[in-house]
Amino acid sequence: MAQQELKRGLSNRHVQLIAIGGTIGTGLFLGSGKAIQLAGPSIIFAYLIVGIAIFFVMRALGELLLSKAGYQSLTDIAEDYLGPRVAFVTGWTYWFCWIMTAMGDVIAVGVYVQYWFHIPQWIPALVCLMILLGLNLLTVKLFGELEFWFALIKVITILVLIVIGIILLVMGFKTAQGMVTLKNIWEHGGLFPNGISGFLLSFQMVVFSFVGVELVGVSAAETSNPEKNIPSAINKIPLRILFFYVGALIVLLCINPWTELNAAESPFVKTFSLVGIPIAAGVINFVVLTSAASACNSGMFSTSRILYSLSNHNQRPSNFAKLNKNHVPSNALWISTLVLSVGALLTKLIPEQAFGIVTTISAICFIWVWGVILVCHLRYKKTRSELQAKSKFKAPLTPFINYVVLILFVIILIIMLFAKATRFALLLTPLWFILLFTWYSYREKNIKLSA
Repeated sequence: MAQQELKRGLSNRHVQLIAIGGTIGTGLFLGSGKAIQLAGPSIIFAYLIVGIAIFFVMRALGELLLSKAGYQSLTDIAEDYLGPRVAFVTGWTYWFCWIMTAMGDVIAVGVYVQYWFHIPQWIPALVCLMILLGLNLLTVKLFGELEFWFALIKVITILVLIVIGIILLVMGFKTAQGMVTLKNIWEHGGLFPNGISGFLLSFQMVVFSFVGVELVGVSAAETSNPEKNIPSAINKIPLRILFFYVGALIVLLCINPWTELNAAESPFVKTFSLVGIPIAAGVINFVVLTSAASACNSGMFSTSRILYSLSNHNQRPSNFAKLNKNHVPSNALWISTLVLSVGALLTKLIPEQAFGIVTTISAICFIWVWGVILVCHLRYKKTRSELQAKSKFKAPLTPFINYVVLILFVIILIIMLFAKATRFALLLTPLWFILLFTWYSYREKNIKLSA
């Protein structure tokens, strides 16, 4: 029988690219057009604000992960500092986060394949799921290799965009929309053309752009040298945000005045088309296809590890804790894939609203998870002074910054309440938490009766 512990098969190269993949979400390729229409050039500040907040969340997570060798998931941390009830809710919510995110991505895979082949979208969606399942069942190292190449495609695309943008700026290039110039950022209504309200309404999609950045923490149990690899990956997040998000958006807005970008299409496709690359639409379609497949791959990885962790904590049947001969939680992978496939089929019933509802619910649930990390770190600071004294990766500006970021998250949730596009999902999501707290209470009552 295989030893029942996860194998540390991820190298530093894998962890670094998982971290990059986490900070370049489908929100940048798919959702930035809508966000730019809401906020105009001020979208740059929205990405900066949320990106800085996420960095402090990750520093808090990094210090917690490295403070105790036995931590294998966010659930372990939550149980240690906030008790089994919050750990139960957080573990299942994190699983739900990734299920919802991956549902949207697997549907997107079907849509993107239709660009080349006119077949029902559920066919490529399910084929993608089966391929990713087969690869994930082999070894965790293979998951790392998949994410390495998926992330590399994203990185190369943005690098090419930024290089082309710099060349066009230096040349004073003219497109059908006019001169490529830095003035395009502020000359079309200023930095806040839709006022503060438009700026604030863009935060939902910006938050969704960053979901998955904490995956570097989930993978901690399977990295070969967490003391070195985790701090290295987390400390590079600010530079990645500046380069991949802020840098790419500045280039987009220099080439295209924000007024010329359509919320329904990728601004990357528009930009490559304007600079005279005839196969731009096909190239970017391939990029967003791999980006969606990458997000789905990450979702399958994380949901299976969450079920494995929940099972080890006796919060689910022990079958989910069983590993195959490659030290992979195969049962957990199968059940997550089954749920994803059902979700993909159901999403077809509301194709126009599904992606918006799924991404909003995902963003709200991720805010819960990030908030739990910050609160756990506050408890760690207050109750584990001996661990804090020995910490080699102390989170900066704590505890003050923890409260600031928590207040920001509350403000973002309030903003979602006032936005028509996100209000329904925001009001729907509390039902999930009510269900989990009720389930936990019922479960504990039965355990006591059995005892």
